[in-house]
Amino acid sequence: MTPLDRTRLRALLQTETAAYAAANPRSRALHEEGTNLFGQVPMTWMRMWAGGFPLGFEAAKGNRVTDLDGHELVDLALGDTGAMAGHSPDPTLAAIRRRAQDLGGLTTMLPTADAQWVAAELTRRFTVPRWSFTLSATDANRWAVRLARLVTGRSKILVFGHCYHGSVDETFALPGPDGTTVSRPGNVAPPVPLDLTTRAATWNDLASVEEQLRHGDVAAVLTEPALTNIGIVLPEDGFMSGLRELATRYGALLMIDETHTFSAGWGGATTAWGLQPDVVVIGKSIGGGVPIGAYGLSEELAADVMRRTESGDADIVDVGGVGGTLAGNALSLAAARATLGEVLTREAFERMERLATDFTAGVQDAIDAHDLPWSVSRLGARAEYRFASPAPRTGAESAAAADDELDAYLHLALVNRGYLMTPFHNMALMCPTTSEADVAGHTAVFAEVTAALRG
Repeated sequence: MTPLDRTRLRALLQTETAAYAAANPRSRALHEEGTNLFGQVPMTWMRMWAGGFPLGFEAAKGNRVTDLDGHELVDLALGDTGAMAGHSPDPTLAAIRRRAQDLGGLTTMLPTADAQWVAAELTRRFTVPRWSFTLSATDANRWAVRLARLVTGRSKILVFGHCYHGSVDETFALPGPDGTTVSRPGNVAPPVPLDLTTRAATWNDLASVEEQLRHGDVAAVLTEPALTNIGIVLPEDGFMSGLRELATRYGALLMIDETHTFSAGWGGATTAWGLQPDVVVIGKSIGGGVPIGAYGLSEELAADVMRRTESGDADIVDVGGVGGTLAGNALSLAAARATLGEVLTREAFERMERLATDFTAGVQDAIDAHDLPWSVSRLGARAEYRFASPAPRTGAESAAAADDELDAYLHLALVNRGYLMTPFHNMALMCPTTSEADVAGHTAVFAEVTAALRG
């Protein structure tokens, strides 16, 4: 494959940056006026945007976002999966209005009937039978890790290099030299050295997993079914079943974080691939835009926790560190019931996956047509291209494929032509209102902007 002309790339990036600035003066002004905001944005991740400032938005519905300068964009980012159901789906809005306006009581620290309905639905989809609710997947991971330590009597968690589990302290870890664990670059003030809390292994490398489990101090293997925040790095044949076997052999629990991999299907990768977790974590997308997370436990694990709490060894109702006042609130569960029951249905997932298949084929055609050293991977309704060929098989390989100039050029070129990609990486997600025309339009635009790289 012929290397890219970096001089041409820089010239194209300069052109797209200038066009972005010229087209979005109100978004730029919003950013410049945000002087009382830490980082000039409501949440610091929003700074991760090419062009010098993020788009401010006025309205969003379905898979469309209208920015402050009046441009309507086809949204393939969908809030980095938080809006997998589409923006403001009608059934979710109706449930929110009924709870907030008609019934009242957004949060009362009392249960509603919606909680059991959502838990039963999550059991149908992800197999584990006992569920508890949080406000984010980060909280769900954090609380489930505490329960894993409780029942195993072990202190450490095993994660994979370049994994993503929200802002859980233990997970910002990489495999270091000689089997050690080191902190990821940029990790903000870890409370203790990572090797005290975490063992890190290499994705798709069962030998590295077993090497870490042999120490006998791992409470749980915490993993996504595919790496998703460093590009999509799919598991090789036998890897996930190998994790299950190794966790069982060495007395550790297997925690599956489906927050991003829910895109794999109606029951996430857990059901699509026949996984057998002890714990499942899910977040953001199930609430249709209302903050929510959840963790599910196997029957055996739930019973083990309850035995320990009933004996007085642990407290899960007051000071045990596994709850929050707003968790399980009436509003979030009403939204989740409507979203799961009426929006993110089996039929919706089947259509979303077909569209993602077409999206992936269109990207691959452009890669092949222009002899680009890239690859594209799909995970159900989600697809992502990476600047490496063949596709990376580990987190480290995918991290090594990062190219800031290419990222900036493609994000700006696409948004300047009406397509919003995830600013953190090159991920595109289909939602129930994404259309065949939207995918075909992206295919045409992607072919145009990649052709320009070759001149």
